[in-house]
Amino acid sequence: NLGSWWEIRQPSDLGSLGSFLERETHLGNLEIWDLLRVLCPMRTFFPSESGKDSGKESQLSAHNPQSWLQVERGKLSKLPSNSSSSSLESLIKVPEPPILPFYKPVDYVEVLAQIHEELELCPPQGQSNLYLLQFQVFRGLGEVKLMRRSLRAAWQKASSIHEKLIFGAWLKYEKQGEEHISDLLASCDKCAQEFGPVDILTQLPTDATVSSTLENVSMNGNGISRNVSFRIQDERVDCDRQKISSLSAPFHAMLNGCFSESFREDIDLSENNISASGMRTINEFSITGSLNEVPTHLLLEILAFANKFCCEKLKDACDRKLASLVSTREDAVELMEYALEENCPVLAASCLQVFLNNLPDCLNDDRVVDIFRHADRQQRSIMVGQASFSLYCLLSEVCMNLDPQSDKTACFLERLVEFSENDRQRMLAFHQLGCLRLLRKEYDEAKSLFEEALNAGHIYSVAGLARLSYIKGHKLWSYEKLSSVICAVTPLGWMYQERSLYCEGDKRWEDLEKASELDPTLTYPYMYRAATLMRKQNVQAALAEINRVLGFKLALECLELRFCFYLALEDYKSAICDVQAILTLSPNYRMFEGRVAASQLRTLVREHVENWTTADCWLQLYDRWSSVDDIGSLSVIYQMLESDAAKGVLYFRQSLLLLRLNCPEAAMRSLQLARQHASSDHEKLVYEGWILYDTGHCEEGLQKAEESIKIKRSFEAFFLKAYALADSSQDQSSSSTVVSLLEDALKCPSDRLRKGQALNNLGSVYVDCGKLDLAADCYISALKIRHTRAHQGLARVHFLRNDKPAAYEEMTKLIEKARNNASAYEKRSEYCDRELTKTDLEMVTHLDPLRVYPYRYRAAVLMDSHKEAEAIAELSRAIAFKADLHLLHLRAAFHEHVGDVMGALRDCRAALSVDPNHQEMLELHSRVNSHEP
Repeated sequence: NLGSWWEIRQPSDLGSLGSFLERETHLGNLEIWDLLRVLCPMRTFFPSESGKDSGKESQLSAHNPQSWLQVERGKLSKLPSNSSSSSLESLIKVPEPPILPFYKPVDYVEVLAQIHEELELCPPQGQSNLYLLQFQVFRGLGEVKLMRRSLRAAWQKASSIHEKLIFGAWLKYEKQGEEHISDLLASCDKCAQEFGPVDILTQLPTDATVSSTLENVSMNGNGISRNVSFRIQDERVDCDRQKISSLSAPFHAMLNGCFSESFREDIDLSENNISASGMRTINEFSITGSLNEVPTHLLLEILAFANKFCCEKLKDACDRKLASLVSTREDAVELMEYALEENCPVLAASCLQVFLNNLPDCLNDDRVVDIFRHADRQQRSIMVGQASFSLYCLLSEVCMNLDPQSDKTACFLERLVEFSENDRQRMLAFHQLGCLRLLRKEYDEAKSLFEEALNAGHIYSVAGLARLSYIKGHKLWSYEKLSSVICAVTPLGWMYQERSLYCEGDKRWEDLEKASELDPTLTYPYMYRAATLMRKQNVQAALAEINRVLGFKLALECLELRFCFYLALEDYKSAICDVQAILTLSPNYRMFEGRVAASQLRTLVREHVENWTTADCWLQLYDRWSSVDDIGSLSVIYQMLESDAAKGVLYFRQSLLLLRLNCPEAAMRSLQLARQHASSDHEKLVYEGWILYDTGHCEEGLQKAEESIKIKRSFEAFFLKAYALADSSQDQSSSSTVVSLLEDALKCPSDRLRKGQALNNLGSVYVDCGKLDLAADCYISALKIRHTRAHQGLARVHFLRNDKPAAYEEMTKLIEKARNNASAYEKRSEYCDRELTKTDLEMVTHLDPLRVYPYRYRAAVLMDSHKEAEAIAELSRAIAFKADLHLLHLRAAFHEHVGDVMGALRDCRAALSVDPNHQEMLELHSRVNSHEP
């Protein structure tokens, strides 16, 4: 317990603390020293004492950062003293941006359009691979929802059982932690197919030619003695000659042809690796056509015999019977060997399903890895059919997530390269393997692989080549190589970011500014600028720079850097806020390049922060929620969860904040925890309803709300039902029901934070119904209990009453109160003249460059002014880093307007890759497509 160290203030005990940190973390000694200098100012390291020895020890530690580590060891440090070692330099480090192992085309819109066109033309068996490529494009863009949709499409369009298994397992892997949704859907009499096992026996039907051929053989009997005895060692097995001969052509020739066995009634089979019991089972099969209760070892024996004598129907029966017995990884490991040796596709598919459904755990089993690693071409054909690339693409991704430098990751990526069938697949495989070689410092191999990827057309791989050249001391070559790429193609943010690594001073700063301009989603430029400003003691500018990116992208690395800033400034209240937000987003997060757990640092920092009572926490939460300080609210809730407060309610509040911060995975984790910690059945049903609603199962969410209300009328149950009903029904008649539900919610006990939200929602419903006075009453009541966002609703009421200045003023109040106010500026822009609108929307883009409305508005204004090229350029600026349907739709319309049919068609196809069912986009695509030359 690190906290206990802070109750002790003797130098020797602090030496033990240093040793503890040295042992439990991967920090270097100087870094530990600098960290403790920040966490424990000298006045707490060594209490002021008048003793002569104490003064000497204090002086020694001040001059030698290592001495405190040596106190309990009784020896002096051998390192030279370094009294000028700066805690800033040690704490504030910005690592170079990694070379990402993703497919990142220079013009992703063009690639998406090509994929969409190919999907329209290709046969069914080629569609899954195209959706896999689409998945890779969206992964390079960081679009998680679109990635999953592409995977789901690949699963739905699978043309073979192997593709169905691979993409089903991939979906399941991507949705780790969401398996409970299947159980919730089952409780509502609905199933989630992608999480269920595939019935391989029905998906791989018996080949019809097998049975028809055998029938023909069996009709060719020659009238020789009906019975035959097979002698196996000391036992005899009596069989029907014609039934046995019908099993295969070799048996028919042996028993009814010109061989001597055709005239014998006793045949010795002792040398054919079949036991008497096995032969009896074969005889029974020849009569009944089925295998009943046969032990596994006997099935394997019969399988080998059937293969030897070409008994296809018997072999198929064994194959299927064995496949039905595979249930555990142990079964699959044991039986896959037989499946590959005896060419049993059904058994192999069953074993494959067990392996894939146990990802990632099964890849920690060397036996499983060896099966995938050593399978030759024929064995792969048996195991996975024509889907080798898809399989090894999945396996390599799982391995990269487990350990991007491991031997098994390297092996699977090598196989991926081997099984690539076209340039797109090759550029991905070469690039990913190149990234692994770079991480493993295998520089020559990495260079060769990046060159292969670049030659195949993957321009992003030039970043890998530049990094390798820089490592080898050729900095100028790296700079010039990136410069040549920037001149040759439409430049992207990553190109300037990468080039900035190979220059200094103003040139680096200019490149990073350009990188942020072209792609504001890149975090490295903000972090570098902030760290540079901090080192120059320009604290406010440094914090403003890192706050700028955190205002629209809650990146863990940016929170970590700001945490370090606050440590260096000894602003422990702000530091604890950030580290608690980090732990909310990622409970196992490790800081300082993975060398120390964030939870350990939190324990240390917390000793410098005043402890809050439960009442203090609620007051803090109320203040921060009201000021729209979402990160601050997350931190307070994290702290409250350590108390004895009702955890279900707190985890639920946490999930609401995380959704607002666009962290859906963390929000779902919090909802699951809310469900686990629910204090009653009716509360648990509410959280289950939200889980279902947030995963797109609105009707089932409503059902859970109704079940909860039947047990107990509660605010959250009524609120959930009203919210889901308002979202699912576009019928105006449902508005009265929603109003009634929200009124019922407000009659139930709850705190002001939630009641303010209910009043806000009720006001919105009244506005939609045209009841502006009632809406205004709701918003004013919400504001009285400090629900700050109600200013936006009240502004809308003013606007609908034709009082634009009052609406503008109302939104100004929200801007002044809210810490995160980009959306407020965007909304206020609707209530002012064009010049003020332009100013507000420029502010929106500055605060949150990912919001698309400002780009669309500016483009529309330019189009109205007949500045078509500038309008298209404004949209292209945002499309370069954000695959947004509305941006693509508008640009397609602009292209159509200026007569650029091919440009319009390209954007239509890319937009339909983002949303294949968007009606307006489908209509525009159809219209433009009819004009294609």
